Amino acid sequence: MLFGAHTSTAGGLYKAFEWGTKFGCEPIQVFTKSQLQWKAKEIEPEAIEKWFSAWEEAGKPPVLVHDSYLINLSSPEPELRQKSVDGFVYELERAALLGIPWVNTHPGSHKGSGEEVGLKNCAASLKEVLARTEQLGVGILLETTAGQGGDLGAKFEHLGYLIGECKADERMGVCVDTCHIFAAGYDLRTADAYKATWKQFDEQIGLKYLRAFHLNDSKFELGKHRDRHAAIGQGFIGESGFKLLATDARFAGLPGTTELPEEDTPSSIATLKRMRDE
Repeated sequence: MLFGAHTSTAGGLYKAFEWGTKFGCEPIQVFTKSQLQWKAKEIEPEAIEKWFSAWEEAGKPPVLVHDSYLINLSSPEPELRQKSVDGFVYELERAALLGIPWVNTHPGSHKGSGEEVGLKNCAASLKEVLARTEQLGVGILLETTAGQGGDLGAKFEHLGYLIGECKADERMGVCVDTCHIFAAGYDLRTADAYKATWKQFDEQIGLKYLRAFHLNDSKFELGKHRDRHAAIGQGFIGESGFKLLATDARFAGLPGTTELPEEDTPSSIATLKRMRDE
């Protein structure tokens, strides 16, 4: 696996590569706009030129985009769901301008309407997004979630259902967040538990759809449905689980990015590289 981080774009999108180099990143993840806004200033041609120049200078590391936290493709409210679809299309359009192949999103929350209704709403939303962005060459990564409240995506079968409904295999994938799946009850800490978790993933989604990781330890114990990231090896997953991931030949070449405070990022990346390379 390749190890990196979610990096800052303060001062310009192209600055993400400076942060990536500083942290020792192999891949990076970015927001192309504020994650707390629906819209943003359009990306100017000069900014695009700087982006591609910096990307080239950094050695063309893999790049992923994370979408806005406002987007809820599963909302039971038609107006918010349509706004979310439009907002997600906008995210894919921005990624396309920057040559980034994948945009990561949370499936969303059913907001009390129930899993079945939420999943049907999410599938319909994703189908519309795929249809409206067919020519962009950008795919969708569905992120596993911790299952807080009405959040969908904490069960592998949720993501398997959504991918199956979309029938767009080349443009769909999964990003596994280690903290989230641990919080949802999928253990990684022992060889047997690790094997069982990936067996479930393969049966309910399919390993061929696994395209990226968010690598975060967990501040809470297994199955607590609490999304609180800890530095690698400093939480309840611990070094044992990450060692199994770092040395799993099935995931060679896939991007794995941490989502941690700046003070924890370099040491966490270094720890992951040590586990992989020793």
